[in-house]
Amino acid sequence: MSLLGLLLVLHILASISIIGPAFVLPIIRRSARSVGQLHFAFGITTKLAIMPKIGGAVLVLTGVWLMIITKMGLSQMWLNISILLSLLMVVMIDGWIEPRMKKIIKIISESQDQSNEIPAEFGLLIKKIVPIETAAQLLMIAILVLMVVKPF
Repeated sequence: MSLLGLLLVLHILASISIIGPAFVLPIIRRSARSVGQLHFAFGITTKLAIMPKIGGAVLVLTGVWLMIITKMGLSQMWLNISILLSLLMVVMIDGWIEPRMKKIIKIISESQDQSNEIPAEFGLLIKKIVPIETAAQLLMIAILVLMVVKPF
């Protein structure tokens, strides 16, 4: 396999390691119906959160390397838009979703010794995160479409 082929495979695998958890982890969190289930769900999501971080680093490195090897640079509009949407997605995840998730985790950990009922505050905070997570997921789909279809 050529270097170009290897980089492309790594680039695709890295994107899968980001997209997969981004779509599955919110579903896992929202499916919890008790405090115990929430602890379990957040335990899983915390452990799996490393995958998108590693995948993101590999994605950027292989993407830049592919741009250099193919001498494409920033000459393609689809690539420029993909990069901008990716930056916006990172800001949404790291700037909006992560801080809110830390607050939710704190509330859940404080209610560990209380009843098995999920605190009402949890539901309100999750409802505030859902639109942001949905927007991030839509951005991922848009980026994926741009990378595959290369429309312009």
